[in-house]
Amino acid sequence: MKRLAKEKTQFVCQECGYQAPRFLGRCPNCGKWNTFVEEVIAPATTSAKASTSSLVGGAVTKPEKLSAVSMEKEPRIKTQMGELNRVLGGGVVPGSLVLIGGDPGIGKSTLLLQVSGQLSQADGKVLYVSGEESANQIKMRANRLGVASDNLYLYPETDMSRIRANINEMKPDYVVIDSVQTMSEPEITSAIGSVSQIRQVTAELMRIAKSQGVTIFVVGHVTKGGAIAGPKVLEHMVDTVLYFEGDLHHTYRILRAVKNRFGSTNELGIFEMQASGLKEVKNPSEIFLEERLKDATGSAIVVSMEGTRPILVEIQALLTPSVFGNAQRTASGLDRNRVSLIMAVLEKRANLMLQNQDAYLKAAGGVKLDEPAIDLALAISIASSYRDKGTNPNECYVGEIGLTGEVRRVNRVEDRVKEASKLGFKRIYIPKNNLKDWTPPTDIEVVGVATLGEALHKILA
Repeated sequence: MKRLAKEKTQFVCQECGYQAPRFLGRCPNCGKWNTFVEEVIAPATTSAKASTSSLVGGAVTKPEKLSAVSMEKEPRIKTQMGELNRVLGGGVVPGSLVLIGGDPGIGKSTLLLQVSGQLSQADGKVLYVSGEESANQIKMRANRLGVASDNLYLYPETDMSRIRANINEMKPDYVVIDSVQTMSEPEITSAIGSVSQIRQVTAELMRIAKSQGVTIFVVGHVTKGGAIAGPKVLEHMVDTVLYFEGDLHHTYRILRAVKNRFGSTNELGIFEMQASGLKEVKNPSEIFLEERLKDATGSAIVVSMEGTRPILVEIQALLTPSVFGNAQRTASGLDRNRVSLIMAVLEKRANLMLQNQDAYLKAAGGVKLDEPAIDLALAISIASSYRDKGTNPNECYVGEIGLTGEVRRVNRVEDRVKEASKLGFKRIYIPKNNLKDWTPPTDIEVVGVATLGEALHKILA
């Protein structure tokens, strides 16, 4: 009687992909607890080995000289959403693999179904693969969004081998995978959604995208911490990583590029969730400023750059006398360390007694600001609340503040001033060094300030 060989198993961390021969309570690589799952090590078959060494199309690549490589400019396909085109770097690149992550219910599937409808109307064949919904459910959503096309195919399936066979047969231009955590590779014996499965499925999708020139959009679920679930290698393998951010209690959604091989990673797209789907917001500054009170204290407008786009955001500050011994510093949409730093500079260089004041700061509208140019507006809002003196509603502020109290120059000041002028602001305060080699426009007063004390004297005198 032939004895069966014992199956080899290993324990894999579901957070970082660390492999261990036995169960460990705490991962020695990422430090997370109770993340190890037992997985069976499948013996390598000849077909699996062959598939990894050659491309899906059957052609095997060979080394060639750099000078002999013919370079063709990748044509980009424009969607009807200008915001999405901006985040992607100008449009969809053929043969790219795009990963979209975000919280549950934020609108990932809605966005991709709308994009699928637009791409299919532009004479592109789209295959929408769903592992979470049936074809009837997707059809109901498509009717609500007004998506209808003869070039859009629905395929509820989770088996990667069948998906691969259908892609080879149909030869679509675009494929949507919703979501990568529900797909399974039959050769891998581990559970669906495990590190091994996600890694293998993503590698297979990457091979299909590069060898056949198919553009693939992949939906990725996120963890409690906000990162895409699965190993970090998932983000390393794909061409573009987009994060869909936003508060479920607000209608506005922010699409941010974290990684982009074909464009900038600083771009930002803003959408509004409506009953008929996601609508792009052409001028987000008006939204962020529309509910501002005229005579409010602790309010300052900053022109922040999100990639190549200037956005005007209101920074609000509220200072109250501290009841307890240690003063609190709370910030929403702003870096708490930056707030503490600015308050320390104000106390030392502007003689404001802030150490016994609780400070609560917020970037209105749910947007996150992290560039140095917001320092001056931060300082003005804090000083305005402390002195209980309102700022001029027709002014905005741009500038980085150093520890010695100087106002340092910022980048792209021309675009910032132009945006403030376009929205009807009469005066803008900028660093004095930014006035060199540049002629300001005549329809807005540009005031240069060199120190924090000078700025406070001019603004809150």
